[in-house]
Amino acid sequence: MAIANWPESERPREKLMLRGASALSDAELLAIFLRTGLPGITAIDLARNLLVQFGGLGALLSADHGTFCEAKGVGTAKFVQLKASLELTRRYLQEQLEDQPVFTSPSKVSDYLSIQMRDYKREVFAVLLLDSKHQLVDTYELFHGTLDSASVHPREVVARALKLNAAAVIVAHNHPSGMAEPSQADIDITRRLKMALDLVDIRLLDHFIIGRGQVVSLTERGKL
Repeated sequence: MAIANWPESERPREKLMLRGASALSDAELLAIFLRTGLPGITAIDLARNLLVQFGGLGALLSADHGTFCEAKGVGTAKFVQLKASLELTRRYLQEQLEDQPVFTSPSKVSDYLSIQMRDYKREVFAVLLLDSKHQLVDTYELFHGTLDSASVHPREVVARALKLNAAAVIVAHNHPSGMAEPSQADIDITRRLKMALDLVDIRLLDHFIIGRGQVVSLTERGKL
């Protein structure tokens, strides 16, 4: 049965308007994005098929162009729309960080970092510099590669923080494996960074570890 013939309360677009986007399943949200299905297949059924084929929403959103277009029912146009939507979300979260104190809303920092870093294929160590009101001054990627105790040089973080008159720092790195559990190396690096920043009266507020669908805060774990 075509979606147009469903009860109004069960149609994805109408359901979103009545109950809000959070009330919809991944398949329903994806169906709104797809807009149409295929002959004999509703947009929701197509969305469900895509989620099964890719193994979940995260894998679908992070698929490269070639892999995405191999799936039945989507192509370059949808790939471009999807990437544009993700970039709009990333920029919105960036704007939110710049417009309000960051650490009064750690969830926004977590959301921003997750979108920014979760799909990287290798480890990336990122630094967010904040002013005295904990608003974002600068964000940059310090290095790419395997994270170990020799990879992160605290003096580089301190030097850039001092150059930009930062009052506080948040650091983050991703785990390409998808597991966000901190390693002993993660904890050791965090403590070295904190000690170096303490010497120049700059606070290290948190170290976020980004996995697939999970973000761990070392501050919340009591490791900072």
